Amino acid sequence: MAIGSFNGRNHQAPMADMNVVPLVDVMLVLLVIFIVTAPLLTHSVKIDLPKAVSSANITKPEHIEFGIRENGELYWNGEKLAPPELASRFALVAKQQPQPELHIRADRNARYESVAQVMSAAARAGLTRIGFVTDPGH
Repeated sequence: MAIGSFNGRNHQAPMADMNVVPLVDVMLVLLVIFIVTAPLLTHSVKIDLPKAVSSANITKPEHIEFGIRENGELYWNGEKLAPPELASRFALVAKQQPQPELHIRADRNARYESVAQVMSAAARAGLTRIGFVTDPGH
């Protein structure tokens, strides 16, 4: 029983089955490609990340609340501070033992330049314990 023979006696209906062998071949080739490339995609760099603590940071009373407003005004523990006084205040505080923490509280729309200048002045004076205060609810 040959398919497509010229024998007129065995009149057969046309073959209606779909040939899936080429589809299976393509799928097997794709499977092999994905098996080979999958380990390359999961290559990662090992980094020792810091651990986060979900509880509030309870600080000792010896700290400085430093505020920076949106318009660039500076506040030292609630009192307004002129920018020229900044370096001398940081120098006095840096000499204290134990050194107090500097808590920077900046307005949401404060310029980064103002914050960077305060941090730079604190670092030049020798303050090493600098932190940012944020609102945990927002």
